[in-house]
Amino acid sequence: MPVTELARGLVSWIKEVVLAAGSEGVVLGMSGGLDSSVVAALCQRAFPGSTVGVIMPCHSDALDEEHARLVADKFHISTRTVVVDDVFDALIAALRGETRSAVPKLAESNIKPRLRMTILYYFANQLGYLVAGTSNKSEISVGYFTKHGDNGVDLLPLGNLVKSQVRDLALHLGIPQEIIDKPPSAGLWKGQSDEAELGLTYSDIDRYLVSGEARGEVKVKIDSMMARSGSIGAGSGH
Repeated sequence: MPVTELARGLVSWIKEVVLAAGSEGVVLGMSGGLDSSVVAALCQRAFPGSTVGVIMPCHSDALDEEHARLVADKFHISTRTVVVDDVFDALIAALRGETRSAVPKLAESNIKPRLRMTILYYFANQLGYLVAGTSNKSEISVGYFTKHGDNGVDLLPLGNLVKSQVRDLALHLGIPQEIIDKPPSAGLWKGQSDEAELGLTYSDIDRYLVSGEARGEVKVKIDSMMARSGSIGAGSGH
């Protein structure tokens, strides 16, 4: 499908879903990454003036917030900023006081997207809007999301698009090039990157999801991740 037609169809779908729910707009988290920037631009096309981007730094790289604001300014998206550092620190301190063994980094880092989703639904409930998620098919298929965090949403505009399609959409929509070019990251900890944590490239995942083709060890790994995530059978996610 031509990217122009894809963008038009997604904007129409966002409108349809939100209006069918009796809502009047959309709230989404703006992380400064590729996916959230694309969703923000699509939602603003669907609901100009009724799209709210929430910027929620939590011991985050300052460049991420800079990129989020760059997108908000370019597409004239209204924003709210909620700094989550102190809330996260207080919760971690309380939890560590009840823990007698070492805690995996992921267990603590996954608190961040769950706090952020709580904040998004606060604004959504306040405004009568729906919450748009920013996960794409490549992430969802292999379980690269946080349960009751970034997958706890009302609609997923990118849910049927692999990462390469999201990148094409970003170019079409005019997302700033520095955002398109930077390594994908969930921002869970300093220096974290999606592909390093996955142990796979998005190109590998996309190729397999689109064509069914992959090198032996890549295919085995993706199949295993899909099985655990619930894309094949029951699953979990982070």
